[in-house]
Amino acid sequence: MLFGIHPLGWVFINSFVAFIYLFIISKILGKKQIAQLEFIDYTVGISLGSIAAEMSFDSDTPFYYYLIAMTIFFLLALLVAIVGRKTTFFKRILKGKPSTLIYEGKIDYKQLSKNKIDVNDLLSMLREKNYFDVRDVAYAIFEPSGELSVLPKGNQKPVVIEDIDKEAVQPASLSNVLIVDGVVSKSGLSELGKDVKWLFERLDIRSRYKLNDIIYASYDSESDSFDVHYKDR
Repeated sequence: MLFGIHPLGWVFINSFVAFIYLFIISKILGKKQIAQLEFIDYTVGISLGSIAAEMSFDSDTPFYYYLIAMTIFFLLALLVAIVGRKTTFFKRILKGKPSTLIYEGKIDYKQLSKNKIDVNDLLSMLREKNYFDVRDVAYAIFEPSGELSVLPKGNQKPVVIEDIDKEAVQPASLSNVLIVDGVVSKSGLSELGKDVKWLFERLDIRSRYKLNDIIYASYDSESDSFDVHYKDR
């Protein structure tokens, strides 16, 4: 027993010291919401947490070794943050740059693939922003923080008091998603009471290749119209 202190006592002391030290480092580095954490913040956070956890249970290694290691990570994170603010090129390497997933109302398949996002992920992120139909979106930008910024089309912008007397409020309706990533949604067709033959005839799908080229297709029964997005268009 080092200094006559029981190993469990060292666990308590080391854990307390690690907690206080991590708290001080966090206050200095600044606070961010989880969604705002960048890759470098995430990496440093995991590393500091791992070092602190190891420090809590290791009664053989002097605790200040771990404090030195955490200090090194802290100084590196601080240096990266300072340089990132001063240098645009370095900031772009660390933080990345926004990607436009929907451009002028059309899904950009290349940008989806580049960011390792599938159509279902995109639809889910749009719903979180209260957009349940792709045709309501003019632009959707995937931010480096992982958040999705959405610019709706002109007729889908939020209504303000000045608009109330200008136009009647139309009842909301949901489009039926029928194709996602080249796969036909049988549940979507079932809700419409339609079959695959009807879908293929309406979209003029005559081969598997053309079906695979469609990344998203929805149908609005009220207007009897389709919203179709292709990989190469």
